[in-house]
Amino acid sequence: MNLNIDFGSIIQRFSASGIKILIIVGAVIAAQMFLRRIVPKLLEFGEKRIGEKEVEFSKRMATLGSVIANAVAVILYMMAGLMILSELGIDIVPLLTGAGLLGLAFGFGAQNTVRDLIAGFFILMENQYRKGDVIKVAGTSGLVEDINLRRTILRDLDGVVHFIPNGEITSTSNLTLRYSRVNLNIPVSYETNLDKAIKVLNRIGKKIANDKKFGEMIVKAPEVWGVEDFAESSIEIKFVGETKPIKQWDVARELRKRIKIAFDREKIEIPYPHRVIVQH
Repeated sequence: MNLNIDFGSIIQRFSASGIKILIIVGAVIAAQMFLRRIVPKLLEFGEKRIGEKEVEFSKRMATLGSVIANAVAVILYMMAGLMILSELGIDIVPLLTGAGLLGLAFGFGAQNTVRDLIAGFFILMENQYRKGDVIKVAGTSGLVEDINLRRTILRDLDGVVHFIPNGEITSTSNLTLRYSRVNLNIPVSYETNLDKAIKVLNRIGKKIANDKKFGEMIVKAPEVWGVEDFAESSIEIKFVGETKPIKQWDVARELRKRIKIAFDREKIEIPYPHRVIVQH
């Protein structure tokens, strides 16, 4: 690629076209400043998560606005650079040809990166999840420790940290969006008086909702929804409540403890497998 640059001619053209070049530079700078101001304001009309604080929403929109504005600014600076070179009398056709080939090669090598960035943009834009949520993506469950345009970082219950490229996320299950739910199937023996068992469970639900420690975690007191299933050796009663995000596991563990204590006191049997060995 031969550009045949004549610096003497460039200096002469710069003197003649200096005003035009300054106008181009000034226009690009003004456009960048305008974009940085207007894009975040336009994004404020986007979807706001229920329960999301105004400060968090504004911060998320500001981050997305900065990303968009910077991306557009890069394109504007490239266009301005080509216009300035043209004003200086430099043949930009070889540059465009070389840039096209380079861009093509780069595009093939960076397909995954571009896919990650686009996916990350929509994840942030739609507020599918954020730092502190518990989610399941790409076959992995964990607490979101960090998220940006390129990747999501999860930490599972074993403390293992998973780095997941956003482009690999095809579906997301958010376990802590707005509220969480305690969903228990409580087994009782077929000989159990169901009305009695249901009263005991509902009483446990009301007590834990009024508890000084666990009551703050609960949005809706756990209650019996009805008989869920006739299992092989038990009748299963559906027991459901709503908690604040990420508190469902704490409440569920305490409920299991209280149910066991109450059932023992009320002589309600929780069935377990029995094995009979016959000797000949």
